[in-house]
Amino acid sequence: MPVNQTRSRMRDQNDPINRLEFISLNQPLRNSNEAQGTLRRPGSLKRQPSQQQQQQPQNVQQEPLENNTEDRRESVKLPEEDCIQLNPSFKAIAMNSLLAIDICMSKRLGVCAYSHSSWGSVRSMVNLLAITGHGIPWIVGTIICLTRSNTMAGQEVLVNLLLALLLDVMTVAGMQKLVKRKGPWEMTPGLFDYIAMDIYSFPAAHASRAAMVSKFLLSHLVLAVPLRILLVLWAFLAGVSRILLGRHHLTDVGFGFALGYLHFNLVEMVWLPSNTCQTLISIGKLSWIPF
Repeated sequence: MPVNQTRSRMRDQNDPINRLEFISLNQPLRNSNEAQGTLRRPGSLKRQPSQQQQQQPQNVQQEPLENNTEDRRESVKLPEEDCIQLNPSFKAIAMNSLLAIDICMSKRLGVCAYSHSSWGSVRSMVNLLAITGHGIPWIVGTIICLTRSNTMAGQEVLVNLLLALLLDVMTVAGMQKLVKRKGPWEMTPGLFDYIAMDIYSFPAAHASRAAMVSKFLLSHLVLAVPLRILLVLWAFLAGVSRILLGRHHLTDVGFGFALGYLHFNLVEMVWLPSNTCQTLISIGKLSWIPF
């Protein structure tokens, strides 16, 4: 064998293009045996199906990939409260807008919320005005007047007023516990507030009580016109004072006025007569005789 031919063969063998893994790129395969033999690339080897897969019928087809992805999305659905509502209703938009206006206006009107506020110098006077609408002074004062009253007509009015005050306190406390709305400035309640269960903001207990008491006194007491005007003005200022102190929102006070008027109407509907009032007074004095 000539030396030149030997050198050319060695050069061809050392050339990486002439190796087995590159032959399939340079030359087409001649038969299927060569494709299954040494001419197949290592990276193109396919996994042989297992015996269980071979035993499965050929007519069973796998679901498309799109169906699998849709099933996964349905299984990982988020709760409705965590999703963003892209198309809210007009009612929801109006309610959210009114709520935002209510909070903004209430914070701006809270000029006596703290001593360093814009009207902090008159905070003590406004706080004193708010105390006049508290439930504890009215209940204690009504009981004292009831013990000192000598007429049956006066005792009848005072007993019904006491029942109206208790109804107002219990109703407002229950609604506040149910709604649990915080005030615009989230101030801690005082001692009287805890005693009267006036902890939360909605509805305003002072406004409800002031409206109920003023309407009750206007209906059952004979007062001059200036006193009637002062009584109505006091009820309005007692409710507004809670807004100035940053305790309640505008809607809290407005709903409190309406609730106080409702309490007055309820008391008028179930008005206790004089005989029933005398029985209750005797029970209270522990001197009741059954016959």
